[in-house]
Amino acid sequence: MTYDGHVKTAGPSEKRTLNLLSIWKISVSGMDNNAYLLACARTGAQLLIDAADESQRLLELVDEGSGRLDAVVTTHQHWDHHRALPDILEATGATSICGADDADGLPVPPDRTVGHGDQITFGDVVLDVIHLRGHTPGSIALAYDDPDGHTHLFTGDSLFPGGVGNTKNEGQSFASLIEDVSTRVFDVYDDDTWVYPGHGDDTTLGAERPHLQEWRDRGW
Repeated sequence: MTYDGHVKTAGPSEKRTLNLLSIWKISVSGMDNNAYLLACARTGAQLLIDAADESQRLLELVDEGSGRLDAVVTTHQHWDHHRALPDILEATGATSICGADDADGLPVPPDRTVGHGDQITFGDVVLDVIHLRGHTPGSIALAYDDPDGHTHLFTGDSLFPGGVGNTKNEGQSFASLIEDVSTRVFDVYDDDTWVYPGHGDDTTLGAERPHLQEWRDRGW
């Protein structure tokens, strides 16, 4: 089956196979939260992005891969992205990682906190950490620079098809988020970069780039 980035709540996962990395995408909960399982092709090391909900389905996804789980990265502190985190960590013994400024908002203390420019390694795979301030203080995105293709960018709730994440609540900042997304994402990565968001369908930077000024003008 060709990967298109469209998954449904309670539906099957989609798998994307690269030369050095496999990526599974699954939607969990009534809020259509995306979770992503990344597996190193050579070593079988695996990393989960956002243990959002439905721990049993996520554990089954881990087993669909190599069966091991080395790390769980939480993209940001909002409750709908870490409801299954305690159960997943208890079942697997995986290392818990999040952005430093969001650590206090997780249900269990993280084993490691990261900031802009840091890297997360599992097996042969290296992910670059991008701090995107505004949706939450410590929101992070993860970039995988595929040596045989384009960049793969996991953005949590900081970037979606059609705009940046919500910044209408107390403690959020559209000005900060649009600036970070512009300078740390669009100014750094090319149009072929594939974007995997925290909810809904995937997109590319090329599809979104022409609308950056629209987003600034409308203020969300």
